[in-house]
Amino acid sequence: MTDATRAAAWAALSSAGLAAPTLVALLRAFGAPERVREASRASVEGVAGREAAAKLASRDRTLDDAAAAWLAEPGHRLLSWDDTEYPKALLELTDPPPSLYALGHLELLNVPSLAIVGSRQGTPQGVEDAHAFARTLAHAGYTIVSGLAQGIDAAAHRGALETAASTIAVTGTGPDRVYPAANRDLAHAIATRGALVTEFAPGTPPLKGNFPRRNRLIAGLARGVLVVEAAPGSGSLITARQAVEQGKDVFAIPGSIHSPLSKGPHALIRDGAKLVETAQDVLTELGVASPRASEAQAGDPPPADPLHARVLEAMGRGPVDLDRLVTRTGLRAEALAATLVHLELDGRVAALAGGGWDRLR
Repeated sequence: MTDATRAAAWAALSSAGLAAPTLVALLRAFGAPERVREASRASVEGVAGREAAAKLASRDRTLDDAAAAWLAEPGHRLLSWDDTEYPKALLELTDPPPSLYALGHLELLNVPSLAIVGSRQGTPQGVEDAHAFARTLAHAGYTIVSGLAQGIDAAAHRGALETAASTIAVTGTGPDRVYPAANRDLAHAIATRGALVTEFAPGTPPLKGNFPRRNRLIAGLARGVLVVEAAPGSGSLITARQAVEQGKDVFAIPGSIHSPLSKGPHALIRDGAKLVETAQDVLTELGVASPRASEAQAGDPPPADPLHARVLEAMGRGPVDLDRLVTRTGLRAEALAATLVHLELDGRVAALAGGGWDRLR
């Protein structure tokens, strides 16, 4: 059997959507994936039942052609259960994908890793935290896993790309599609300097049901999951729940009680997630001491201008609007607005949608 024939057979079995125990039974019965693919419907039904036989017979064969075309490109790989490069951590799942479409530095799939996930609409502070935590944890030797979404995920990928440990993106589309399209350049950087993987065949669009399945792989690859910001009911909380079911550590960064994106992390903390304020907190929970982590998390010195320091103090650590700052500082709105612009240029605060402001750590 050639590598191309073997890959095509695994791709076909993956696209059929068979449960892992069913596929194992078929492989034991027929001996190899290409023999399962070529078996008669009656033979498959005799081993795995009518439903499995129907799935194999009715699978979308256009996906087979798309997979073959994608795999013919240099650097494009299909990793199946019997591949040495297949992530060993995923084999511990109750439903490991039969195969993964992958490109990039595939050795990253079998090294210590941590997942960082969060809201697609992350606040400026949340995005900065995701970037900083990812960079520090990656400097400590952990490859960062996330889902290539906007907001927190993208920031985590970018932070990790600044280090040798790099990052893994697990996507909810076929490997020939980037979703969202705005992250196309980021996806290219990850495929070049990190690794990009998906269980979905080339040509698969970003269907809603794909992303919860994607999330179990994010949790499965990682030793633990860090949730930065998340609204109630978000996909990030699904990832955290799957991590708990897999026996993994879950970490959460607390936030302002006034921010809806703090409700997810706060709920996780109430349910037993580990509250963390710095990347070193995560490393300590994992039994790792890293002086570099402490140094990377050190805060900026206070501003020299007393007025700037006064406004920062009045802002506190949560989102605040201009009217509330006027009340807290006693400054005129015009003077306060000018001070906030200076602080924004210094990278100490960020403007929020709707006219609010947030202090950056």
